[in-house]
Amino acid sequence: MPQHEAIVAVLRQADQVLVIRRGPGACMPGYWAPLSGTLEPGESQQEALVREVQEEIGLAVTPLAKVWESATARGDYLLHWWTAAASPGEVTADPREVSETRWVTPAQFLALEPIFAGDREFFGKIFPRL
Repeated sequence: MPQHEAIVAVLRQADQVLVIRRGPGACMPGYWAPLSGTLEPGESQQEALVREVQEEIGLAVTPLAKVWESATARGDYLLHWWTAAASPGEVTADPREVSETRWVTPAQFLALEPIFAGDREFFGKIFPRL
């Protein structure tokens, strides 16, 4: 199966990160995860990050650094993890994509259910080193 590419947006505010509960129109609805989305043809990782965050929660962001790369459990997506700075503003979730948003610490995120194994690995091993 060809591997698709997607971005994961790690939006930080002090010691917290913004996570969402995936909405009814998203892949794997009900899961808690950072914002993510598929790269469109010809789109850079940074462009995809800006577009996906704008579409899903209505915030403008500035990509900062690529911090990790992983594959989804099924191996069908290669995930590019980016930190990003969000502009001040109200989070306005697209109800099809996002059913809830929360600012959480990594420990609080790891206590949420359900979450993906790759997200557990990121917040347990990678995020503390950022």
